[in-house]
Amino acid sequence: MYLKKPFWNASSASEPETQPESAVVELVNSLDQQRLHREVTLALRTGLREARAEFSFLRVRGLRSILKFLRCVAESDSTINLFSSTQSIPELQVVPVLFQHSLKDLEDQTVTNVEHIFSVEAIKITSPSMDDEVALALRVLEGCCLLHPPSTILAHQHNAIPVLMNILSTRGVLEQGACLDALISIMLDSSANQMDFERCNGIEEVAVLIRDQQIDEILRLKCGEFLLLLIGHVDGRDKPPMASIHEDVRRFLGEKSASLIWAASQFGSTLDPEERLTTLHILARRVLESIDLY
Repeated sequence: MYLKKPFWNASSASEPETQPESAVVELVNSLDQQRLHREVTLALRTGLREARAEFSFLRVRGLRSILKFLRCVAESDSTINLFSSTQSIPELQVVPVLFQHSLKDLEDQTVTNVEHIFSVEAIKITSPSMDDEVALALRVLEGCCLLHPPSTILAHQHNAIPVLMNILSTRGVLEQGACLDALISIMLDSSANQMDFERCNGIEEVAVLIRDQQIDEILRLKCGEFLLLLIGHVDGRDKPPMASIHEDVRRFLGEKSASLIWAASQFGSTLDPEERLTTLHILARRVLESIDLY
């Protein structure tokens, strides 16, 4: 969905510039807000309806629609606020739908399908989530948590960290890369999710990937970026549970790599977004090189 300017805001160059009455301005602003609210609500309802579908290809279409919608929402504070307000309405909440459908454990899906087959009341069978569906769902989860921080609470209620750690250790490169980005987003300002990450031995799982020189190098670099962001930019890093993660990095990656990660993790405070991204890539490469030498 792409939000367009309302027709009533269009101005003609031939019209003389006059100061509109305050009542007219208020009316125009009210109409604009109502229009945006309708568009946001309609986009969410349409995308979520398909994201709940029985078939993976329909869910993929719904997730793509929601992801495009979130990118559009991120363009202005007013649309971000509108989206945030919708997430207090249960039927418009995005995160629960992700975990109930696209990110639902495949083993649970198989059991459910078998029960449906032998049930007298069976009326539909849900197809399992394909790779692209899982990756899209993770991107949508990341976007929701960044645009609407309370979504991290919803994610925690659906055991997000265990689900994502399972994806990280069992799925392919496409899903693993998206999973690392989603993990950062759901742990921001969320001590509950940080504690779950610690309980799931998250650093050890990431260390296994980054030290394996047989896997895709892009994924290993993504792991380096994850560690830099985790140590340097996730709130709570100076107190439990993040304090124990520092020790885990040293234990699984060695003193030299740990020292480099800690020294480099404070990057970007005075850089613009593009420079921060470039710096992150360069530092991740250095982390990877230090680990290869370890």
